[in-house]
Amino acid sequence: MSDLCAITGSQGYVGGRFKNYFAAHGSDLLELTRRPGPGARAVAFRLGAEISPQALAGVTALVHCAYDFQPLHWNEIRAVNVDGTRKLFAAARRAGIGKIICLSSISAYDGCRSFYGRAKLEIEKIALDSGALVVRPGLVYGSRPGGMFGKLVAQVRQSAVIPLIGNGSQIQFLIHDADLAAFVEKVAAGKIRMTPRILTAAHEQPWPFRELLQEIARGLEKKIKFVSLPWRLIWAGLKTAEACGLRLNFRSDSLVSLMYQNANPDFSPNTAAGLMCRPFRAEALDL
Repeated sequence: MSDLCAITGSQGYVGGRFKNYFAAHGSDLLELTRRPGPGARAVAFRLGAEISPQALAGVTALVHCAYDFQPLHWNEIRAVNVDGTRKLFAAARRAGIGKIICLSSISAYDGCRSFYGRAKLEIEKIALDSGALVVRPGLVYGSRPGGMFGKLVAQVRQSAVIPLIGNGSQIQFLIHDADLAAFVEKVAAGKIRMTPRILTAAHEQPWPFRELLQEIARGLEKKIKFVSLPWRLIWAGLKTAEACGLRLNFRSDSLVSLMYQNANPDFSPNTAAGLMCRPFRAEALDL
């Protein structure tokens, strides 16, 4: 019998890329998802709810990608995402799952200010206590882009005038979805020896936000202009909209993550761990 890998968050951008990559490379998958499709090999799962170890019977590896962005207040974020992860990993331990890979974020670091980064930090502690490998991806990109990178591509495609937060000097580190998926698949399949540690998954080349948007525009063969806006004004507008119950494509907490970043991410362990990241070039993508 081949190894069985369970995955959460397979309906999201990164989790969906993992699902497709794993399937293309012959992995047997069990999706833990809110809405199991007809005939799918899946278990009903909602982050924050209890899950039975019996639901994970036969699983040899767990890849945890799920994160619920709907809660906006810290107590709700913690109850759903942090405590939900604790319940999931406790069930995984009782089910005897030997390999756990926890997807975190480059926004998680000591001293981070965003709720998202703080929640991911708490999740990392639970993961490390469970013997998991913690992977902190940078901005994930690829052809047929989704997630935050997909939103940036859509913005550049739809408009020639792009609002820029401040002077656009905020640094981004990027990783191709196939490079990230290939590494996680190898760990899950036991092709790479996993040790409980934290890896920052991104190419070490820094991309200032303004230059990143210009590179995307170059890939789309489009000229753009920027209009600089004060970031606190944008944040206040987003907070007001959220207080009114509006759900926007960009959250006030995401802006905090962008403005207060890890100034010195550590990429040094990646090569020895077998994590290889190609440099970002928009012209190489099918945007």
